[in-house]
Amino acid sequence: MSQELPQRPLEELINTEEPGWEVILQMMEEATNQVEVLPRNAAQADTALYRTQVTTYSLMGSVVYETGGILVDQGWIRFLGSGSDRLPRSLPAWNKGKSFEDYGQAMAFVLFADDAIGGFFALNGGAFGPRDLGKVFYLSPENLEWAPLGVGYSDFLYFAFTGDLEDFYRGLRWDGWQEEVAGMQGDQGMGFVPFLWTAHESIDSLSRRPVPIQELWELQMDVHQQLMEQAPGR
Repeated sequence: MSQELPQRPLEELINTEEPGWEVILQMMEEATNQVEVLPRNAAQADTALYRTQVTTYSLMGSVVYETGGILVDQGWIRFLGSGSDRLPRSLPAWNKGKSFEDYGQAMAFVLFADDAIGGFFALNGGAFGPRDLGKVFYLSPENLEWAPLGVGYSDFLYFAFTGDLEDFYRGLRWDGWQEEVAGMQGDQGMGFVPFLWTAHESIDSLSRRPVPIQELWELQMDVHQQLMEQAPGR
């Protein structure tokens, strides 16, 4: 059973003296990848921050409170905020039913971003073991394994803005991906046939179409669980 946590009121979560948003603005000035901040709805932002229960001193709290989400590299990576028309998922709403069942419960992990090919980024709250707590893990659609990236939310956000994403996604981008990804909705991911975790010559050899990101999550979690059960020693 998930642990129920005491809930801090909204006013305690809003840091007006040292808001993390100032740090994010500086990061955006240094960005070498395309970054788009989606507009927020004030009421949605209040609700999302309260349900997330992190302060705006943290960069994750600031993204939740100050944005409807952030799109990086034509929307290839989507950082969850409080939700918007183009990214109709808030961070807490997306995690509900995945990392916790009801608002107010502790999160075993925090899904905070995903990418256009159905890769998911999460902070480790204990679900991935006692090591690397608070660090970013990536579920690659190539192997369906949660892999530690060795950085926290802030460093990963900076990497997304300024890092070599072509290298990070080597072999996972197809010719003409920019236009296709830019036309996708933020609640979609690209579905491939055969699946990316099966043997294939190249990503350009696969058929693809946008599908609901929820569908990709459920499929990949189901296959991930099957692979875990088949692993030696289980």
